[in-house]
Amino acid sequence: MKRKFPYGLLGVCALGSASAQGLYHVGSETQESLPLKWVVGASAIYDDNVAPGSLDASGSPAKEDSFGLNPFVGLSFVSVTPQTTWDVYARLGLIYYFDAPDYMDEINSQSRLGVNLVHRFSERLRFSSRNFVSYELEPDYSYGYASSRATGEYFFWQSDNSVGYRWTERLATYTGLRLSGTAYSEVANNDRLTWELYNQFRYQLSAQTVLTADYRYAQTSGDGVSSDSTDQYVLAGVEHRFSPNTIGIVRAGAQFHDVDQGSSTSSPYVEFALNSQINQQFSVRSFARYGIENYDTVQSLDLVAPFNGISDTLVEYDDRQTLRFGLTGEYTISSMLSTFAGVDYIPTSYGSGRFVGTGVAPATIPDGDENILSAYVGVSVKFNDYLTGTASYTYTNSDSDFAGRDYDRNRLSVGISAEF
Repeated sequence: MKRKFPYGLLGVCALGSASAQGLYHVGSETQESLPLKWVVGASAIYDDNVAPGSLDASGSPAKEDSFGLNPFVGLSFVSVTPQTTWDVYARLGLIYYFDAPDYMDEINSQSRLGVNLVHRFSERLRFSSRNFVSYELEPDYSYGYASSRATGEYFFWQSDNSVGYRWTERLATYTGLRLSGTAYSEVANNDRLTWELYNQFRYQLSAQTVLTADYRYAQTSGDGVSSDSTDQYVLAGVEHRFSPNTIGIVRAGAQFHDVDQGSSTSSPYVEFALNSQINQQFSVRSFARYGIENYDTVQSLDLVAPFNGISDTLVEYDDRQTLRFGLTGEYTISSMLSTFAGVDYIPTSYGSGRFVGTGVAPATIPDGDENILSAYVGVSVKFNDYLTGTASYTYTNSDSDFAGRDYDRNRLSVGISAEF
């Protein structure tokens, strides 16, 4: 019998909809169809720092609490045939804060849509498309672009389209185009549009292991005073199936970052993801990514420029090196009760700063560091086949060298949802 090349690793169990995995994604495909499922629910929220990092009318850091309500409706379905797989997820919701401060909207969107398609033209040739769109208030750090909580909604989208071809029993390639963009309603100089071409060689070393080699070329367009930039990545990696229910991926290499009218820098670049269904009760997922990012590069520093005494100087950092780490797990105590917990940790180093404001440039521009830690824990109770209740607590801390970006935040949420 001929051995078929594993475009993704073989035998992994589905750990949630692929459209909602972000950096947790390990390349596995859903193996069986799931009927159309609707979800309707709402959560009551208490937030002791509803707009962290904001400034009040006097220019001082603001910390105000608020109660909120988060109603939503969602749907999901999976269709698997020998030729085509569809995986669709949608959620339409909003957050309403009853006593929101004057500097933020009372009602904000909390909506997402994910559509994934795999079409197999033959045993050798296939087309894959992964698409995700969100318009929401709260950041999801697992998608690799958010660094801090904004006071308003943001729009994020990503489309990854590729063609895979198996040249021999062991060798295959994936060639694709990845597009992504962000737009912030309340944050200046942070909108981005990126297109990326990539090619990946895949070599099946054994039934459990695939070796990979990647080259990626990306261009990013900045908004306002933020600059355009070009990135190139040269990576080698391995994908290994430790067991039928555990898959790990690691890629490492170099990133070459060039900023228009700025400086050229380079950095080590690492990607890691691990998904494991340890047993019937316990599942764990984790990811890590380190490299130079193009988001949130423009900062307002409280510097005094020579001769004119101007403060709040706009600076763009050409070298923004960021580590993103995430870990989440779920444990089923009984058929009725389960618990979940997770943590995101994002340390960032800002270097190679340039003055991009008006007036006289400051004599020196300091480097900066910022660390964000967000941890959550919760419980889920299944009252019957249709009705589920949840309660969760989230703590977020931001420790930053930049004015107005230090904060602590506690958030409680209690909700109920119905599936049919």
